[in-house]
Amino acid sequence: MVVHIQDEQEVANFKYFWQRWGRWIFAILVILSLAYLGYVLYQSHLRSNNEKAAEVFDTFISQARANNLTESKKALVQLQEKYPDTMNATQATLMMAGSAFDDGKYDEAIRHLQWVKARQHDDLLQTIVAQRLASVYLQQSKYNEALQALDVKVTDAFKPVLLETKGDVLQAQKKNAEAVAIYQQALNLLSKDSVQREFIQLKISSLS
Repeated sequence: MVVHIQDEQEVANFKYFWQRWGRWIFAILVILSLAYLGYVLYQSHLRSNNEKAAEVFDTFISQARANNLTESKKALVQLQEKYPDTMNATQATLMMAGSAFDDGKYDEAIRHLQWVKARQHDDLLQTIVAQRLASVYLQQSKYNEALQALDVKVTDAFKPVLLETKGDVLQAQKKNAEAVAIYQQALNLLSKDSVQREFIQLKISSLS
């Protein structure tokens, strides 16, 4: 009898709990289910996008190797417009920037580099873009723009690259003492076995 009463009490407690909280629990379960479904669909979308971007990137590479500039540019535009957040779009844009720089098309190179800078915020990519932008501006003797391009926030691991390039800009301006000081800052951040140390040390020696 006591057991029966306890069972009835538990049932009553459960009914009370469900009446009070049941709809909220159900709503939470629905939200969690929808969130999980959304995550699965998003991941599927990303995979699909990456696969399609890879196909366009292959076209870009093949056309570039064939020196078909018109078709390679079409593929690049497709990557930038349809798959702007993929690494394929970033890689193709950086390659096109390099090609434009080699051809002396500095303004075009700058446009490509700024496109990457606006979309990729990884420290490594920000460092690469900043260094290359500064190199383009340096080639144009636009020293202020070059220094501004190098003014990006990155972790200490990437700062030596930016500092070395800043030293190059200052050296081009005949500001040798300032260049040496900046080169020294770069050395201070590098490990003892870094290959970059030797190159920077040579630059310092040439200005001493």
